[in-house]
Amino acid sequence: MKVIVTCGPSFEPIDEVRRLTNFSTGELGALLAEQLAAAGHEVFCFKGSGATHAGPTSGPRCQVRRFDTNDDLLALLREVGGAHEVGAVFHAAALCDFRVATVRDAAGDACSSAKIASRAGALTLHLEPATKVIHELRPLFPRSLLVGWKYELAGTREEALAKAHRQLSEAQTDLCVLNGRAAGEGFSICDGRSEVSQWPTKAALCAELVQRLAR
Repeated sequence: MKVIVTCGPSFEPIDEVRRLTNFSTGELGALLAEQLAAAGHEVFCFKGSGATHAGPTSGPRCQVRRFDTNDDLLALLREVGGAHEVGAVFHAAALCDFRVATVRDAAGDACSSAKIASRAGALTLHLEPATKVIHELRPLFPRSLLVGWKYELAGTREEALAKAHRQLSEAQTDLCVLNGRAAGEGFSICDGRSEVSQWPTKAALCAELVQRLAR
């Protein structure tokens, strides 16, 4: 089966040397891509250029391609989705929620140089919502298994689970992997029903997702 795994962080530029980004190593998605390839699947791994985890390695069963921004990733998804019958998409990448619309100096003038000078003083960044890639997946892959991720820090576990179920509904995904301080220890897999399964480590979670694909 042909499958897609997204992993690592995206970034949105402020100028040509500064950026907004997320803390993400890309490790979990890389481990998943490696396990899927070992299970015999043909894997397209789209990895954020800022990911610090070394894997996965490109090979006969795993093609690794890099992306920078949310829109770069969406372009890769459209390219592969248009050329291949994709059985599953595991969207583990940590993407930006906002991008920079304008940068203005203290006088209110727009800054557009390749490298904004530090002598410009205080700057005001106007942020706008970045492309929500997860909402584009179902139209691109109408018959594929879609798995999203939800990382929550604030609130209770019940509130985190509610956000995971909201993602399932709004993005029309089949599964949501929930983790983060608000979600508690390890990883939870939500399927839109009342049943929620929990897995203690990244390796155990990846093994379970590979097994679910075989069912």
